[in-house]
Amino acid sequence: MSLSDSFSAGYAGLIDGDYDCVDRIILNAYFRFAQTPGGFRTWWRELCGTDDNLDDAHLVRMAGRFSRRVRAWCKAHHVPVIDCRKGDRKHKIAEDLLPEITPPAGPPRYGVFCVLVGRAPAPIWTVHRFGKGGLDLRRKTAYVNHYYFHILDPEWGHVCIKMCGHPPFNAQVMLNGHEFVERAAVAQRIPFVKEGNCFTELSDARGLSQLAETLRSPSAAGRLQQVCERWIYSACLCFGLDPSEQARSRFGYQYSVFQLEYSRNLLFKDGRKMERVVQALIDRNRSLLDLRTVRSIFGLKRRPGPHKRGRFEVTVESPAYDLTVFKIHFSLLTVKVYTKGERVLRIETIVHNTKVWKCRRSLPEFGQIVERLRQILYRFLEVVHCVDECWISDETLERLPQPTIRG
Repeated sequence: MSLSDSFSAGYAGLIDGDYDCVDRIILNAYFRFAQTPGGFRTWWRELCGTDDNLDDAHLVRMAGRFSRRVRAWCKAHHVPVIDCRKGDRKHKIAEDLLPEITPPAGPPRYGVFCVLVGRAPAPIWTVHRFGKGGLDLRRKTAYVNHYYFHILDPEWGHVCIKMCGHPPFNAQVMLNGHEFVERAAVAQRIPFVKEGNCFTELSDARGLSQLAETLRSPSAAGRLQQVCERWIYSACLCFGLDPSEQARSRFGYQYSVFQLEYSRNLLFKDGRKMERVVQALIDRNRSLLDLRTVRSIFGLKRRPGPHKRGRFEVTVESPAYDLTVFKIHFSLLTVKVYTKGERVLRIETIVHNTKVWKCRRSLPEFGQIVERLRQILYRFLEVVHCVDECWISDETLERLPQPTIRG
């Protein structure tokens, strides 16, 4: 075991294994050249040969062509297209369709297995013409259709790419680090038991932990770029721009880190003792985590603003009968402590939007952003350990009445 923090080391006698893993990863994909009015106009000229037809009508027609192509391709290849309403759990809908394309015998079918359509706000270009050939390009935020391409990848498992149907076709790529580690463990024949999004039984915790470390290594950015470019052009952008149009207009995506989760998972030997540890941890630390302490944990100098996403709160939630979630919200950062399965305690840090750090967020900086989350998690565990140890072993209780010698 690699018990590198004081909290885990304090309960080493109760823990059977541990591993750290990058969990949810959301990347922004954008064509940087077309993000400015001048760049978008130049790109349109290269695409169409002229900007005389650059107007709102042609932009809307391009979005309509994207929709028709998606639905026609799905109909021809028997891929379901589902129009979602407000409040629908899109990822849950896709997971329900996932077993249908993974037959028990034979290799699974990799590629797009369903497309969900939903409306969401997005910045789109509007064109105002004036005088003799004058053109004014401006951005506005509007509710438009987004297309969620759910893909089965041989290396990353369930991958989702959310793409706006309006040019310049901004997108988000959603990945799951646990699924990457699961497939790597299967390839290396490391036995495990996985429940939901967590490994609950490990016979080789060190081997699986080494696989999870690949998502924190400098090569992780290259792996992420490979899976993005494997699908985003051939399975998503092709409905808006065919390969010849992509080449003619020199369209190419750049990637940045938008949202990230990092978790530390402790596998206890006894589930009952784990529950005692969790309940005592919540009871003893909830009232002691004031603003100054939380600010030190998250490494921010100022308290969050008054807006909804800038809140500071320490909460305890019970979404299920046998589940208690301890949360600390600070601006766009969150720390969560909760149990998974019968014997797993998960401590999780989340950055909901990396802009909160005001740092470089491009894909090559992925490792540094993961390290920031890791430092927050370990500072939180250090504070928890310093407040109080939640459990005293039976051996310690038996030794307390025994006489001692001083001097």
